[in-house]
Amino acid sequence: MTNKTTAIWRAFMGICTTLRTGLVVLLALILGGCSGLPSSTEMPPVSELEPEPYQIGVGDTISIHVWRNPELGQTIVVRPDGFISMPLMGDVKAEGKQPEGLASEISVALGEYIRTPEVTIMVTNPASKEFRNRIRITGQVAQPQSVAFQPGMTVLDIVLIAGGVTDFAADGRATLHRQIEGEYQSFQLDLDAILTDGDMRTNHALQPGDVISVPRKQLFRGEL
Repeated sequence: MTNKTTAIWRAFMGICTTLRTGLVVLLALILGGCSGLPSSTEMPPVSELEPEPYQIGVGDTISIHVWRNPELGQTIVVRPDGFISMPLMGDVKAEGKQPEGLASEISVALGEYIRTPEVTIMVTNPASKEFRNRIRITGQVAQPQSVAFQPGMTVLDIVLIAGGVTDFAADGRATLHRQIEGEYQSFQLDLDAILTDGDMRTNHALQPGDVISVPRKQLFRGEL
């Protein structure tokens, strides 16, 4: 191959390399612009969740106290059919009722046997609501997790609980999925900035039901 041919070939390969790099960058920009995810500055503030009256569910442990009649009190688990068994009364429907409502119902029924019964009910183990109040993280983390929500939890907390991100994590494209007005909405997170640079702008406070997904690096995005 002559020197002239070699020079032409090298020039051609240089042009191809430049075009390929440009296409990769352009594709990455297009994909980033079309992601449709709000930026961190558009992340809505954490709203105060309206407390809902607790309704007893299957699997809940409830403690029933009858004043001046301790022999009628008990701690019992709500059966799969939604009922509990009470002395003098037999089976009582507990599922779907608020503790105060169930206590009032038991008081009325016991009134046929004892004078002016005063009943109080406490839910000591709300097992039926466990999975409604959890935070989950999936994808490229050391140990995907589903953990009970605790007030004050942040994105960084759940990432650390999951053992951090893997070497293949596209941590700059992590996503927070949050249910707002009955529908899940997605918001972009920058875990790389949080973990590497200490940039806490996307270290948002979490709410029950939040899901964080950490995608895998992709070659066509220039991440590998």
